[in-house]
Amino acid sequence: MKPQSPLQPTILVGITHSQTCLVLSARLRALRQAGFRVLLLSSPGKLLDRTAANEGVEPIAFPMRREISPFADLMALARLWRLLGRLHPDLVEFSTPKAGLLGLLAAWMRGIPRRVYILRGLRLETASGFKHRLLLTAERIASACAHSVLCTSESLRNEAIALGIAPANKLLLLGQGSSQGVDTLRFSPGPSDVRDRLAIPATDPVIGFVGRLTRDKGLPELLRAFDRILRVIPAARLLLVGWFDVAEDALDADLRVLIEHHSRIICTGFVPDAAPYYRAMDLMVLPSWREGFPNAVLEAGATGIPVVTTQSTGARDSVLPEVTGLLIPPGYPEAIVESVLKLLRDPERRDRMGRAARSWIVENFQQERVLGLTANYYSSLFAVAPTAQLQHA
Repeated sequence: MKPQSPLQPTILVGITHSQTCLVLSARLRALRQAGFRVLLLSSPGKLLDRTAANEGVEPIAFPMRREISPFADLMALARLWRLLGRLHPDLVEFSTPKAGLLGLLAAWMRGIPRRVYILRGLRLETASGFKHRLLLTAERIASACAHSVLCTSESLRNEAIALGIAPANKLLLLGQGSSQGVDTLRFSPGPSDVRDRLAIPATDPVIGFVGRLTRDKGLPELLRAFDRILRVIPAARLLLVGWFDVAEDALDADLRVLIEHHSRIICTGFVPDAAPYYRAMDLMVLPSWREGFPNAVLEAGATGIPVVTTQSTGARDSVLPEVTGLLIPPGYPEAIVESVLKLLRDPERRDRMGRAARSWIVENFQQERVLGLTANYYSSLFAVAPTAQLQHA
């Protein structure tokens, strides 16, 4: 560990799995450039090491299980308590369910003076019965241990209020939402060699998807819808830019086999830069059941393509209905079919929506603006005495 400057506050950013590092790079860089010493904690993995090295922050490999495991979780809580006692961070920011619960509980027990929970979504929305109650309790405990809960979208904040996760004055939304915004220079309209590399004819309509290939992202519905779309437009292609996640909402084996062997579906696996893949699409579909604020929709819109997504929490904040994209109910393949065919048959409308999407995103979600709000908020916490923060919480 590097020695801490007495004038440089330390922020510890904690997540459960190193996979989440994929959406943290710009955030870590912004905090470091704002004058903070940044520590990044997650389960061990190449993404942790690479992200920390690229962004000039200090990695902490800390094993945690994503699934519920009472004994392992208690051991992790004890180790986190000891770790925080050794590091003495001035501020902790935890996100994702397991790290949020254990990290903020340990930070509360240690009396860390500034504790922030980033609510990136609600996994409980696709759970039921005992598991739903358990996840709700975990969210309430994590939020109770935090001084503030930063929500990534307005609908997520409203849902958290409705569920009683925290008082409304503790649930904050910075700007228009989003955890990191979008790099509108990197994600912009322009040429792409993806169609040539993937042997997709210029005349074939390409329906895109970007993200984890899981049930909660709506992949089963998208696959059923694509089968019906092919009956109307046999030349259509489905371009899946993402990987088969082994999380609790992993796809069934038969759907994975279907994707891997379908003659009109191209699955890229993980790609380090999705920008040229968006440019190869005619439109993108995100039929998700739950979101915080989907980065992929911002990236697609900034690239100038319309998006079909759902009315689920978080997703509905990412488009202006009928202006930058279309909103449909989650879980209805027929709604995907209708919306996709409507846009594929109307190139002028697609172009108009794509231009509107880019303008809206440039105005509201540029990365510098979104992360500037975060850095300014964290800086403001150091202008208030910790005891005053505790009284406010």
